[in-house]
Amino acid sequence: MNGVPGQIGRYTVERELGSGGMGEVYLAFSPAGDPVAVKLIRSDRLDPVARARFEKEALIARTVVGTNRVARFLDADPYAERPWLAMEYVPGQTLLSYVNGKGPLSAPLVASLGALLAEGLQAVHAVGLLHRDLKPQNVMLGAYGPILIDFGLGAFLDTAKDTLSHSGMIIGTVRCMPPEQALGQTKVKESADVYGLGTVLLYAATGHYPYDGARWEAIVGQVASADQAPDLSGLPQALEPLIGSMLAHDPADRPSLDAVMAGCTSVLAVEGLSPMAARHALIDATATDTEEPTPGNEPSSAVWRRIAEQAVELGEGEDVPDGPLDGPPPAAPEPVTADAEDAQDPQDVDSGEEAAEDDAPGAAGPEQSPGSAAGGTAPSAPAAEAPVPLPVPRKPGRPPASLRVAEELRSRYAAQPGL
Repeated sequence: MNGVPGQIGRYTVERELGSGGMGEVYLAFSPAGDPVAVKLIRSDRLDPVARARFEKEALIARTVVGTNRVARFLDADPYAERPWLAMEYVPGQTLLSYVNGKGPLSAPLVASLGALLAEGLQAVHAVGLLHRDLKPQNVMLGAYGPILIDFGLGAFLDTAKDTLSHSGMIIGTVRCMPPEQALGQTKVKESADVYGLGTVLLYAATGHYPYDGARWEAIVGQVASADQAPDLSGLPQALEPLIGSMLAHDPADRPSLDAVMAGCTSVLAVEGLSPMAARHALIDATATDTEEPTPGNEPSSAVWRRIAEQAVELGEGEDVPDGPLDGPPPAAPEPVTADAEDAQDPQDVDSGEEAAEDDAPGAAGPEQSPGSAAGGTAPSAPAAEAPVPLPVPRKPGRPPASLRVAEELRSRYAAQPGL
């Protein structure tokens, strides 16, 4: 699509955050001023099966509880001309951007990352859903630790029979794809997310993927072959047994998420670290000050005027209208012409890893990386001491990122007479 839309559903768009194989993602604001990430789905993902599955999974996604590791699902419209979903806006940088800029994490920090993300995936699996697209681009590193994003887009990943021919979707995901998906299976199980998490942890620890090559077809061939062992070079010895098992070719040979968490906390125990102390060390090493808008990124006065106008239109004290998922779906979705765009996934905010696959049909070019830092070396985990005192929790709870950002923005613009 051309240009940035002014409005998506009830959300006022401020700016584009990224674009990719699934569509575009925008920073937008609710009528009350809360920031959200709104994703428009590509037109060539819009078959009726995908729309119906998206509606079902979007409703279930609202029920995920018990974790601070998954960006909260807020709203969606599966039957819009271009379906969209709104999720909690998570400020920070991706794991991909961090590792590419500052280098791999130490073994204890990778273990902490693994334990936290495994716990988040357990909450997703508990409601009967899978993430299905785990990769370094879909892990945000912020002030409260790692957060999984793009949860809820899985409905569009497995519906097409010719999945592997959609190079725009494969670009950026093929290196993290489990063998069963590379072999053409669409009904994958929880073990597929265990494999995806293994690729994330391998990249965090080494800066490379289990399989690589000059063309995506060659990578798929390696992933699908039971005789091709994953590349574990550079992996710290303490992590090799666990991550190696997560990348097993046979799904039955992969550990459960409980076993992944136990393996990660065992690595921490050997280092003399509690899970809480390790989490704080991970945050200290990876979090950047991205919560305060930088010059040029502040919401424009025009955006805030539109937000104020919407609030007036709703009427003082009147309830915010229900989202699209709160009403019945239309009788049948309208056919939509396929979109010619082909790039990486919506919040893939770093371009470095995709250069080798530019020869693939429809391969995407580099993407921008808002909020990412460059240069320097990743700080190491705290040295092992006996005993290690538990630090006083500096962040007793994780309020929604939207609340933190919204309060800052409201205070910044409260004095404007236009509001």
